[in-house]
Amino acid sequence: MNPSLLLSPPSSHPRPLLLFPFTPNSLPRPSRRRFRVSFPRSSLSTHDQPASSSETEASNIFGGPKELTGIQPLVQNLSPPVRLATSAVILAGALAAGYGLGLRFGGNRNAAFGGAAVLGAAGGAAIYAVNAAVPEVAAVTLHNYVAACDSPDAIKREDIENIAQKYGVSKQDEAFNMELCDLYCRFVSSVLSSGSEDLRGDEVETIISFKNALGIDDPDAASMHMEIGRRIFRQRLETGDRDGDLEQRRRLIYVSTLVFGDASTFLLPWKRVFKVTDAQVEIAIRDNAKQLYASKLTSVGRDVGEELLVSLRKAQLKYKLSDELAKDLLMEHKRKLVEENISVALNILKSRARTVGGVKQAVEELDKILSFNDLLISLSKHPDADHFAPGLGPVSLVGGEYDSDRKMDDLKLLYRAYVSDSLSGGRMEKDKLTALNLLRNILGLGNKEAEAIILDVTSKVYQKRLSEAFQGGDLEMADSKAAFLQNLCEELHFDPQKASQIHEEIYRKKLQQCVSDGELDESDVAALLKVRVMLCIPQQTVDAAHSDICGSLFEKAVKDAISAGVDGYDADVKNAVRKAAHGLRLTREAAMSIASKAVRKVFLNYVKRSRSADNRTESARELKKLIAFNTLVVTELVADIKGESSDIPSEEPAKEEVKEVDEDDEWESLQTLRKIKPNKELNAKLGKPGQTEITLKDDLSERDRMDLYKTYLLYCLTGEVTRIPFGAQITTKKDDSEYVLLNQLGGILGLTSEETVEVHRSLAEQAFRQQAEVILADGQLTKARMEQLNELQKNVGLPGPYAQKIIKSITTTKMAAAIETAIGQGRLNIKQIRELKESGVDLDNMISESLRENLFKKTVDEIFSSGTGEFDEEEVYDKIPADLKINPQKAKGVVHDLARTRLSNSLIQAVALLRQRNRQGAVSSLNDLLACDKAVPSEPLSWEVPEELADLFGVYAQSNPVPEKLSRLQYLLNISDSVAAAAKEMGHGSVSVGAEEEKFVF
Repeated sequence: MNPSLLLSPPSSHPRPLLLFPFTPNSLPRPSRRRFRVSFPRSSLSTHDQPASSSETEASNIFGGPKELTGIQPLVQNLSPPVRLATSAVILAGALAAGYGLGLRFGGNRNAAFGGAAVLGAAGGAAIYAVNAAVPEVAAVTLHNYVAACDSPDAIKREDIENIAQKYGVSKQDEAFNMELCDLYCRFVSSVLSSGSEDLRGDEVETIISFKNALGIDDPDAASMHMEIGRRIFRQRLETGDRDGDLEQRRRLIYVSTLVFGDASTFLLPWKRVFKVTDAQVEIAIRDNAKQLYASKLTSVGRDVGEELLVSLRKAQLKYKLSDELAKDLLMEHKRKLVEENISVALNILKSRARTVGGVKQAVEELDKILSFNDLLISLSKHPDADHFAPGLGPVSLVGGEYDSDRKMDDLKLLYRAYVSDSLSGGRMEKDKLTALNLLRNILGLGNKEAEAIILDVTSKVYQKRLSEAFQGGDLEMADSKAAFLQNLCEELHFDPQKASQIHEEIYRKKLQQCVSDGELDESDVAALLKVRVMLCIPQQTVDAAHSDICGSLFEKAVKDAISAGVDGYDADVKNAVRKAAHGLRLTREAAMSIASKAVRKVFLNYVKRSRSADNRTESARELKKLIAFNTLVVTELVADIKGESSDIPSEEPAKEEVKEVDEDDEWESLQTLRKIKPNKELNAKLGKPGQTEITLKDDLSERDRMDLYKTYLLYCLTGEVTRIPFGAQITTKKDDSEYVLLNQLGGILGLTSEETVEVHRSLAEQAFRQQAEVILADGQLTKARMEQLNELQKNVGLPGPYAQKIIKSITTTKMAAAIETAIGQGRLNIKQIRELKESGVDLDNMISESLRENLFKKTVDEIFSSGTGEFDEEEVYDKIPADLKINPQKAKGVVHDLARTRLSNSLIQAVALLRQRNRQGAVSSLNDLLACDKAVPSEPLSWEVPEELADLFGVYAQSNPVPEKLSRLQYLLNISDSVAAAAKEMGHGSVSVGAEEEKFVF
């Protein structure tokens, strides 16, 4: 045993308790009261020792027994009364002996008193030595008592108190208290495990029990905990083990906090002494509490009971672990238990030596998981669930080993195995459905993923049972096939819609087998009908299957026929088409739809080549190939599909053509339109007409179809253009047979009679307009020009009303341009506008609104600058806006703006003309001033030279104006009556211009 003396904090710069720096100045100064505390070399607790002799165990913790020295054995045998009596006897004997010796050798009383004093002092010293040794003897006795006990649990507080009473000492006595602290420090050091060992959980109770047995006060005990912390710090400096030091100090902080409870906040100054923050203390408490609670959870298995959960709750509170952390730890422990079952089940399923019973074993592991999950759910709903450990409830794999995308396939494999086992009996029980839902939640599968697995497995089981019922005759003998199938779906909890899809797939497979030879005979039809009836397949589904499967075979035959081309459509091809159309039992509508799709692709290829041609002639040639392909191939193909002969002409188109002719009598004057409806001789020359059932009406827009038709129509009109060397070209005219091909092209393009007429009409109007614009270049329509236009109308064949409309449009456009030019140049006034309107010219459409507004503004400006002084409100506000078709309110605003502007300008102009001796011009400007005043009444005007205003008034008075104008001018010029009278009398006298002329004398 090597005791060490713990005095003051280390003088070197130590690291704090949790590896945070602090300075020595922050430590408390050492006091004069010092404790000698010894630490055992072995820190094994009493629970870690093997079952050996108790003396060896106590010796390892507290050291061996101590021996008494000097007078200590004598003091040990003296009880306090005996020691007091002995002290009195010794003192009295010393005094008496000293007195006798002094009297004997000194011969007088003074010597006797001196001897008594000397020997009395010696006796007192002896008594003091005896009494001073009492605390040491009590401390040694205490140590020997504790060391002699079988175990720390055998120490009793009464025995320690008896030791103190025996020697008459107090626990506050320095030596005795120091021994108590030393024993407590040794014990705490032995209880706290060292190195990387974890706490067991009984350390706090053991320390508290020993502390209570010793009877040591909490402040003294707390100081020992702080000393242990300093010792751990010094040990780290010696060994350099930072990680181990950190763990030891965290355990010390945690255990110390639990030992002293709430008083630890002021009894254990970790922050002040070791610069440890509250957060670090909380982390130490949290980590150790989690470690203890986790070790406690190891006793929790899949058969957890109420008592165990209650004990866990008590342990959680004892360890000062929060409910949230306790919940997380229990959830993690539950997850690990479940992961063990999952790992076992996966190993069984993935084993290469897996047997038939292997799936059963895997399912048993999954059943264990479900049972454990049910137990946890029931416990979470227990009335006393508040007294249970937190974290009960369903099991989850979130945050564990299988919470990753890489493990999702393994979880799906487990779920599939459980679904297969649930359906192994050929039906799905309700309890299995509930178990599947719980297992899906535990494994963390999504609804779609789980439903896909269930659907896949159930579909296979449904097909198996359906095959058994079909082969065994159960389905055929059933009174109601639909009821039989519905009952089968209910037993498997299978969606009837999915069952219908399986029925359709079965029918399709059967149909593919039947048409493997290229046609359906009577036996195939009967077999398909049987399947359809037994599986309750609707007719719509049957038609769709025939359209897809038989249609693909028929489509191949149609494509072969089309690829043969114009020259390859022979008898063999015709027979193949007829066999495919009728042998595959396709309806006429379905066959025509398939053929139409293939034919229209070829039609579009011709159209594409026509659009990409270099010129109109090449484009027309491609369209002619399209017409020939339709006549020689497509027409034969349609006839073979219908089972008709292509030589028999159809009467329905002829009737329809007659009807269209009746409807379009108005346009019969168009030569091109008449030519596309040839006579019987031309029809006989060209042969059979082309089919019109397959068209490009739905593949091309109306504009594109009309453009193609127009391209070929222009080709018919202009003929074929052939270029020769030196830039020349030769145009070869075509006969009327091209117009018959044009008619067939209209049918291929799906154009109606109205659309065809529209193309011919637009082309005729375009031709008529181009030539009419040349004739009416200047916009003047004379009699000679009218005759030219009539002749042009007859040549083009355009109806009269349409020709007149074009002529009117041209003349109107020319006239509108001329009118706008005249207005812009100022050559057109309101009087001329009225004359044009009386002549029937629609000026509203010819002249824009902005131009009409400018004309109105110009007209008003002319009124304000006419020099008459007149302003007719009805004319300006009503008549002129009505003639120009402009807004009256807007027009009135324009008038007011102009009047305000012209009012001041007229006065300035009048003064300027007066200075120039232009009396007539000044009078006109004053009249303009009065006109503006009539439009917008004004206040009296001001001028810098009043004499000039008087001169203006005098000049205006000499022009013999009407009294009303003169009076209004006097008001506007702010001229008094006396000045006005003087101005009138001046007459033709000299007029002052506001400043006397300077006379220069030479």
